[in-house]
Amino acid sequence: MPRRYPDPPRVSAEERAQAQRVSLRRIARLFTEHRLALAIVTAIIVASSVVSMAQPFLLREVIDVALPTQDLRLLVWLVVGMVAIAAVTSVLGVVQTWISTGVGQRVMHRLRTQVFGHLQRQSLGFFTRTRTGEVQSRITNDIGGMQEVVTSTATSIASNLTTAVATAVAMAALSWRLSLISLVVMPPAIYLTRRVARMRREIVAQRQRELADLNVVIEEGLSVSGVQLSKTLGSGPALIERFTASSSRLIDLELRSELAGRWRWAAMSVIFAAIPAAIYLAAGLQTISIGTLVAFTALQSGLFRPLMGLLSVSVTLTSSLALFARIFEYLDLTVEVDDPADPVPLRDVRGHVRLEGVGYTYPGSTTPALADVSLDVPAGTTLALVGETGSGKSTLAALVARLQDVETGRITIDGIDVRDVALADLARTVGVVSQETYLLHTTVRENLRYARPDATDAEIEAAARAAQVHDVIAALPDGYDTMVGSRGHRFSGGERQRIAIARTLLRDPAILVLDEATSALDTETERAVQAAFDGLARGRTTITIAHRLSTVRHADQIAVLDHGRVVESGDHGELLARDGRYAALAAA
Repeated sequence: MPRRYPDPPRVSAEERAQAQRVSLRRIARLFTEHRLALAIVTAIIVASSVVSMAQPFLLREVIDVALPTQDLRLLVWLVVGMVAIAAVTSVLGVVQTWISTGVGQRVMHRLRTQVFGHLQRQSLGFFTRTRTGEVQSRITNDIGGMQEVVTSTATSIASNLTTAVATAVAMAALSWRLSLISLVVMPPAIYLTRRVARMRREIVAQRQRELADLNVVIEEGLSVSGVQLSKTLGSGPALIERFTASSSRLIDLELRSELAGRWRWAAMSVIFAAIPAAIYLAAGLQTISIGTLVAFTALQSGLFRPLMGLLSVSVTLTSSLALFARIFEYLDLTVEVDDPADPVPLRDVRGHVRLEGVGYTYPGSTTPALADVSLDVPAGTTLALVGETGSGKSTLAALVARLQDVETGRITIDGIDVRDVALADLARTVGVVSQETYLLHTTVRENLRYARPDATDAEIEAAARAAQVHDVIAALPDGYDTMVGSRGHRFSGGERQRIAIARTLLRDPAILVLDEATSALDTETERAVQAAFDGLARGRTTITIAHRLSTVRHADQIAVLDHGRVVESGDHGELLARDGRYAALAAA
């Protein structure tokens, strides 16, 4: 009995993910596996803070005891102690930075790889809905913007908090009355910090969206295809104007982001300047030794640094929540086409393909792209799909390769539903050659080896010979080590197509899907590519989407699609004899 499958989600995964709020607990979970390292860092921070608190007390002894009594021995020991404390805290600081930065970089690495890996699992539908520059911006700009938070926030909080507590305790030990005067600065500091944090979070979110827009302009305007389009349409000035406007908006956002905290610092500086004056005034009204006053003043000035550090971390963390939200939005995307929980292995594949009542509707559309399509393609035979543009041919081919999932019905290979097969097994079984061939910006050899990393040079050359492109490659200055250029623009359309055929040959798939692979080629080039296809298809189950009917007249079975339905099927002779839709297409 066929397995039942849930209907694909119709609400976009991006919209659901956007509705989720970023919690500090989720951010903290990023550091879970580094608990030991963080514990060591915390211990170092505490030790460093405690040791450094001895400095003011040594200073008091120097001023109140050693100097007035001219006790040289005591003075030497006090000075040596001061130098030793500085040396110990410096060494501890280096060790702490080394460990904490390592933890932060590993967290960043994990985030980058998780986002990249998760996006690799998304269906083609996600990438058709999403701008390429937007995806790149999330991985580079957003994760890059989080670096300061991830690498230094946790240690900064621990360091500043420990230092502030230790300093407050030392100040209270020296004079609790003067300590109360120093703490009067806290309420206005906290109030101003909260206001700045909210403001900067909004600005950061706007800045990252603008950076994504800038990335899109760069991707669209500076790719080979984009440059070619702008030159042929004369749209270069408009692109420059668009880029300039986006860059100008970034200037404004960066200025607002930087200035958002400056007025806070200005206000706090006035308050900080008033505190020491108040302390000196209070000291004059009490009986306090000069050494105690100097030591207390040193502690008081040292207290404000960690306090402001904590408040600044609060601003940075709050504003960075916009970055975390954008990253978690991608990590929370539902994988629409995923591996089954219990995959069925494909062994000794014969290549018998069946489509049983297949239906599919694209998101946002009310008209089915395919409706109740049933076809039987025996192993080793050829099925040709013909029909007008928009009839559903490419959609059907994408469903066979499981680039999308059917909504109704099922597609089987040797009786096994493709949704029950691991995606890696399916990719080894079904090879796809499309009209738009994509070549990587590397050598010809590496482009071919991309299909099978363990392929030997002899196997690569054999595949190129079978695809009738070896002579073209061998005639290049560097042969197989020639760089193909961006998207393979060094080669003609027919040469790129034959390189793609050689790449597919290296995979040696049992089922081959040819999606209008020769429609954009001239007649002579088409003959060469078609000859390569004939060699590629020999002994395999082949599903060909035809633009020119001359290329499919020898197919074992021809199916005519119209508005997502099979209206005729049979071989070339049978369909011509029926004088129906196929005959009309052939006549046209």
